[in-house]
Amino acid sequence: MRIHPATRTFQAIRCVINNEIDRLGQLVEDAAALLAPGGRLAVIAYHSLEDRAIKRAFADLANRCVCPPRLPVCGCDRKNLLRIISRKPVRPLSDEIERNPRSRSAKLRVAERL
Repeated sequence: MRIHPATRTFQAIRCVINNEIDRLGQLVEDAAALLAPGGRLAVIAYHSLEDRAIKRAFADLANRCVCPPRLPVCGCDRKNLLRIISRKPVRPLSDEIERNPRSRSAKLRVAERL
């Protein structure tokens, strides 16, 4: 299945106008704050910029300590909010892509509330 040349252009324009990438990071942070301990947050991204924003937001919430690594004890008292479940994104298998071509670019990331 070929992608129309204008698809990426219009997607990029939409992302910039709606400030989607920055909002996506905030969405992950807000959703994580609403989760009960042990609750899981699963996010599917269909674009590499979206995936990068989700990955960065998960990493920021999983590693909140800002103390220098050489300190023996954490002094900032910033507790991690999430534990990343899927270090690498889960991608669709080839048979799923055959059945559903739109899934070809999907990436699933999962984190658990601490």
